[in-house]
Amino acid sequence: MRSLLTLAYRSLLARRFTVGLTVLTIALSVTLLLGVERLRDEARTSFLRSVAGTDLIVGARAHPVQLLLYSVFRLGDASNNLSWQSAQWIAGLPEVAWSVPISLGDSHRGYRVIGTTPAYFEHLQTGGGRPLSMASGEVFSAVFETVLGADVARELGYQVDSRIVLAHGTGQVTAQKHDDQPFAVVGVLDATGTAIDQGVYVSLAALEAIHLNWRSGTRIGRAPSIDDVDPKLLEPRNVTALFVGLKSRIATFGVQRAVNAYAIEPLSAVLPGVALQQLWSMLDEAERALSMAAACVVAAGFMVLLTTILATLNERRREMAILRGVGASARHVFGLLLTEAALLSAMGATLGALLVELLLLVLSPWLQARYGIFLQAGLPRWETLRLVAAVAGMGTLLGVVPAILAYRRSVQDGMTLKI
Repeated sequence: MRSLLTLAYRSLLARRFTVGLTVLTIALSVTLLLGVERLRDEARTSFLRSVAGTDLIVGARAHPVQLLLYSVFRLGDASNNLSWQSAQWIAGLPEVAWSVPISLGDSHRGYRVIGTTPAYFEHLQTGGGRPLSMASGEVFSAVFETVLGADVARELGYQVDSRIVLAHGTGQVTAQKHDDQPFAVVGVLDATGTAIDQGVYVSLAALEAIHLNWRSGTRIGRAPSIDDVDPKLLEPRNVTALFVGLKSRIATFGVQRAVNAYAIEPLSAVLPGVALQQLWSMLDEAERALSMAAACVVAAGFMVLLTTILATLNERRREMAILRGVGASARHVFGLLLTEAALLSAMGATLGALLVELLLLVLSPWLQARYGIFLQAGLPRWETLRLVAAVAGMGTLLGVVPAILAYRRSVQDGMTLKI
């Protein structure tokens, strides 16, 4: 067996250029297949990690998935807001243990600004019930103070005591800035691997304060001094969404029905887990299509492997005759071709798995900053190893075809070809 492996290795080495292209083709196809599967699994894990400890999410009447996307993942915009009076009514329900309002609409250098209360940092959790924690500084307490998500601080080089200016709207580039009311960074959150890391957090009163001198999206003069402003003017008129925690899970559906039937304004109360399931159902067809496309690419890679081995059989007939002439049996010839196929597929699959981890290492920061999807590179997972083994096994099985042809020809060629 050892001599057969050595012989197969040297034979492949003698045809290194063709072999290299074949291995690269298999590696790229395996990279695509593993990348699609890894992205799908990690995206689901990342999304699930973002919602924990919240029983209901309440917003203006909308599809549950839309409400989930803009309130939790900061994807898209709300079609409408809910009034502050409605938010207070929900918070006052006997079954409600806590509620955290959020208000969206402004940005800072492409990152979303989230207006909220200090309760946000107390009650919201990530995967496994992990509470939010501060890497440095503290939660905001004054109007023009802000807390930054881990990615915002890292990417923009901010730290505690930095000064930042918010912008009107959510575009990457905007000329409408609230530069007459700068904010002081008082805290930076620990990384969570969720959309929370891409947020700039300020108080609800702060959002009202920076818009006191704005009319129809246009700034009029300078903002008044906060000391001269009536506190009632800093009370929000509406908010984008409300995260709700209940005293008992048994009350979930009762509160949901009460909110959905609210007569003052149309509202939607959704269960985060149910909304996530609806999201996966909507994406299921696309996921299957991507997986099938990746599988077809792997099949094409196998066809390249089979074609390459078959194409070289005629060129190697003299080589096989020499092996037979020096005492190799037909079974050895069969085993040589099978071993070569196994080595080619195993090298291609292994290289593909390594390429996936390398791509994750390079693209993970960009995917996390752009889409809030946390992908962690490292040692290949057990599922990856199983897939690599399956690919190597399939390549070995394909090698049976040229191995049988070589087996049948070797006896005849050994007698008719001159060495």
